[in-house]
Amino acid sequence: MQKDWVLGIIGGSGLYDIDGLDNPQWVDIETPWGSPSDSILFAELDGIKLRFLPRHGRGHALSPSDLNYRANIDAMKRAGCTDLLSLSAVGSLQEAYAPGDFVVVDQFIDRTFKREKSFFGKGCVAHVSIADPVCERLAELAEKAAKTAGVKVHRGGTYLAMEGPQFSTKAESHMYRQWGCDIIGMTNMPEAKLAREAELPYATIGMVTDYDCWHEGHGNVDVAAVIAVLLKNAEKARDTVKSLITHLSTLERTPSPQGIETNLDVAIITAPEKRDPKLLSKLDAVAGRALSQS
Repeated sequence: MQKDWVLGIIGGSGLYDIDGLDNPQWVDIETPWGSPSDSILFAELDGIKLRFLPRHGRGHALSPSDLNYRANIDAMKRAGCTDLLSLSAVGSLQEAYAPGDFVVVDQFIDRTFKREKSFFGKGCVAHVSIADPVCERLAELAEKAAKTAGVKVHRGGTYLAMEGPQFSTKAESHMYRQWGCDIIGMTNMPEAKLAREAELPYATIGMVTDYDCWHEGHGNVDVAAVIAVLLKNAEKARDTVKSLITHLSTLERTPSPQGIETNLDVAIITAPEKRDPKLLSKLDAVAGRALSQS
């Protein structure tokens, strides 16, 4: 199952466009799950196809709880993405992860509670493993790209996904630190879970904007302070994406060593005769490969 690279980028707060690309075109994609956050930017660079989706929409009109995560992932799958890289603004829960640093995540703790978290359900049940929720190969490539772009980057870290839209209380911030979490954000769950259900290798770069509210040497987090760092991080993010694309242009894409592109083969449990045709029709993009074989 060899395919050419089609790199999907989901841009977080502050990253609403990527300039300097070849043949850019914003394309509207509708999904059975509703509309994604925005049109998707189709472009190319160094012979690599790129698909970019601003997670909050251009102009940042959508809050974390209002995002249609299923539509976003479905739309990126329909756009032909073979791999997905999330670039997300985060707060730091560790002294060593300073504002302006990037963190290549390897684990998540999901504390969200208002969001649809699966494409599957009544009429077609599936249970995917997310013990290792990040594509290790893509994470390694992202780390190298950030370093090439001159960014201070940390490899490995646990991302605490909170519901928001409010920032943490001090008690919560200290509790998450006791849990061993490294960064905190509001958007990568259920995004990472849905990407795995859609058989898309997924990795996250957390772009640190602040120290949340636990750090005694820094003031409580506020939007004004976050935006100042966001603008600097966004430029670093664009440079990282371009560096990653340049590197991908030298590599032949092969299936993920973790078997992510075929993980639904051992996840769908509902017998074929018991599957709901209406749900199956909605799963055409994210699970069509697996459903056609079972």
